[in-house]
Amino acid sequence: MIHMKDIDLENKRVFIRLDLNVPIKNKKIISSERIDRSIPTIKLALKKNAKIILASHLGRPKEGQYEKKFSLFPVFEYLKKKLSGIKITFSKNYLKGIKIKSNEIVVLENVRFNYGEIKNNIDLSKKYSNLCDIFVMDAFATAHRIESSTYGICDFVKKACIGPLLYSEIKILKSIFNKPLHPIVTIVGGAKVSTKFKLLNTLLKITDTMLVGGGIANTFISIHYSIGKSLYEKSFQEKAKELCETNKILLPVDSRVGKSYSIKSESKTKSISNILPNEEILDIGDKTIENYKKVIKKAKTIIWNGPMGVFEFPNFRKGTEKIAKSIANSSSFSIAGGGDTIAVIELFNLKNKISYISTGGGSFLKFIENKTLPILDKLKNFKTTT
Repeated sequence: MIHMKDIDLENKRVFIRLDLNVPIKNKKIISSERIDRSIPTIKLALKKNAKIILASHLGRPKEGQYEKKFSLFPVFEYLKKKLSGIKITFSKNYLKGIKIKSNEIVVLENVRFNYGEIKNNIDLSKKYSNLCDIFVMDAFATAHRIESSTYGICDFVKKACIGPLLYSEIKILKSIFNKPLHPIVTIVGGAKVSTKFKLLNTLLKITDTMLVGGGIANTFISIHYSIGKSLYEKSFQEKAKELCETNKILLPVDSRVGKSYSIKSESKTKSISNILPNEEILDIGDKTIENYKKVIKKAKTIIWNGPMGVFEFPNFRKGTEKIAKSIANSSSFSIAGGGDTIAVIELFNLKNKISYISTGGGSFLKFIENKTLPILDKLKNFKTTT
């Protein structure tokens, strides 16, 4: 693949697909991590005297409909402050063309407001390509999606290349998974086994011990015990049994349960063999925390994706907090990925204690599964034509 740094951008219209999908509450950005990680790419384009067009999605608005709460305007305002002295404008209606000079920046409104974005509509992809001379893909977090602004545009642009952030993510992930240090401990949380079954299968081939939490753990526990009204997937019990046959999965021995899925619900720690029909598992228990911490302490490489429970509720946060801090204090190489995982890291102020934090969630998992992403193969097509 051609790297952005190796391409002539002088006076060229450069369409840069970034991931500026950040949490916004009351028009205020809660976490600027993804924007900040994109700043070096923007500065590289400025250094090369390009006409810069920045594109991203934000949230999941209804296709083709404008919704103010999903507007990228707060992101635009944040960039204006970070890039003071640079002319930077915001464009809502851009599909028919953009007027822009070198060393200027136009931030496009949320691409998901455009009809056909998620379905990789051909006409929309063409409209994006008409805006630019060069396409730069630098949004790792959406690199697993086949959408118009991340993938379809490549079918119609004359030149396309990989951006520094996407390149860095891929390079680091490849180096980690090519020659990882053992023991490898994988920590996986989240709601469903079904959405992560392929990932779990792949990880179990390289991992020495897997620690599970959340709804995923509940499905494994339900094979042997009654788990009340806890979230689990009955249809995936047989596949969960197959995974357990590797003898690499360490399951919780106790859990924090509540009688309702609520921030007000009281927490009670119980053995997994003693959960009542009106109770639901919302976190791992103290004995499980200690068991998991012992395994983490011996690890040389840690792969972490997902919380251990409903960390948004203070009464069910302890498991996630203790395991997160155990990972942070470990001397091993730790890699974390996924939106909830990043939220946990920020909640407990552990950013500087994790070896590598991936900006991606789904793409992080897909890359681990397949060792590639759809857009990477697409970008390779430009190697000889650029």
